Formats: sequence, structure tokens, C-alpha cells
Amino acid sequence: MKYCLPILMALIVLLSACAPIKPWVKPYQRNNLADPIMSFDRDPASTAYMHHVYQAREGARGAEGGSGGGCGCN
Repeated sequence: MKYCLPILMALIVLLSACAPIKPWVKPYQRNNLADPIMSFDRDPASTAYMHHVYQAREGARGAEGGSGGGCGCN
């Protein structure tokens, strides 16, 4: 009898994993999340420039989507 509760809890957890995945955001709500006000940085131009400077200085090209050469000349 004392093993009944853990087995029941394990069964509930296993059966809940079979539920279909539902998106948290509806398609008509995605427009609100794509609003520039939802961005983390205040000035996207300066953030893009700082990413470019970092990538040029470190030679880490490609992972963050920077543009330009790796020499820091542009």
C-alpha cells in the first residue's frame, strides 16, 4: 500500500508526456512579440557595431551573424 502513491505519481508523469505539444504563442500574437519595443537592447545599431568590433578583435567570425571583414577595417 505504501508503494501505491509513488507508482501512481510515476504513471501520471509518464502519461502526461504523451500529450500533444501546444505552442504558447498563437500565430496572431507573434506580431506583438516581433515589435521592436520587445528587444533587449536599447540601440540595435550600436549593439550590432559592438558585435562587429568584438568579432573583428577576437577573430570569431560567423556565429553571431556579423558582416564585413575580419580585419576591423570597415
